[in-house]
Amino acid sequence: MPVAVVTDSTAYLPPELVQAHRLTVVPLTVVLNGAEGLEGVEVFPADATRVLGGRRVSVSTSRPAPEQFARTYRELLAAGADGIVSVHLSAELSGTVEAARLAAAEIGDRIEVVDSRATGMGLGFPVLAAAEAAEAGAELAAVRDAATAAVDRTTIYFYVDTLEFLRRGGRINAAEALLGTALSVKPIMHMPDGAIVLKDKVRTASRGVARLVDLAVEAAGEADVDLGVHHLAAPQRAEQLLAALTDRFGDRLHDTYVSEAGAVVAAHAGPGLASVVVHRRPDPA
Repeated sequence: MPVAVVTDSTAYLPPELVQAHRLTVVPLTVVLNGAEGLEGVEVFPADATRVLGGRRVSVSTSRPAPEQFARTYRELLAAGADGIVSVHLSAELSGTVEAARLAAAEIGDRIEVVDSRATGMGLGFPVLAAAEAAEAGAELAAVRDAATAAVDRTTIYFYVDTLEFLRRGGRINAAEALLGTALSVKPIMHMPDGAIVLKDKVRTASRGVARLVDLAVEAAGEADVDLGVHHLAAPQRAEQLLAALTDRFGDRLHDTYVSEAGAVVAAHAGPGLASVVVHRRPDPA
């Protein structure tokens, strides 16, 4: 068995890719108005959207326990894996990476943990890079390096209707949220070094989508790209975003992945989210 690849539920990879690459997905926990469940197993985007749109709103998320990672790692090694590369959402947003590292330290030196410094397909692309390297027969260190190289080639931008949900979850400070509310602007965020930072401000959702397209093209430079597009309760925005990106990139665009963000991201971004993830392909030369 080659090196096994583990990730968490915030990668939002299409199920067929998870199966095709034999990925192991460890879910985060979401608590919606006191009801606790595992993301993607017991709690889904529609559940979060329903709660966030109600009068009584109490939403929180929590990392998997180190014991959950340790159990997963032991099972994979017992099944014959040569080693494990475990790739997870940004340590600036969650303690998931820390939990994975604690478990890896307990088990031994055949496990490498990678911080993707992102979420969604910003995490998904490094996971896929690791899986492809493992399937090609790469050793543990080379699989890890494939993931970290993909992290450096991946950029994420996202639009939200309001900063309120990010403020409630502690992902941005109150001053930034108040500024956005006072000026009645629509924020576009990015994640340099894994933290959520305000990138730009627009007046309308349509301008937000147009700005995401411009930022994606800028992030791509001259490279060929793969794209991830996410939304939350806003499928038309995702369709508009993908259509505009397809037109702008032309034959430089290769693989595209479109999905609704899961309950963890929903809890912190809120309905109306639109996101583009740019993965710059390595130069074939």
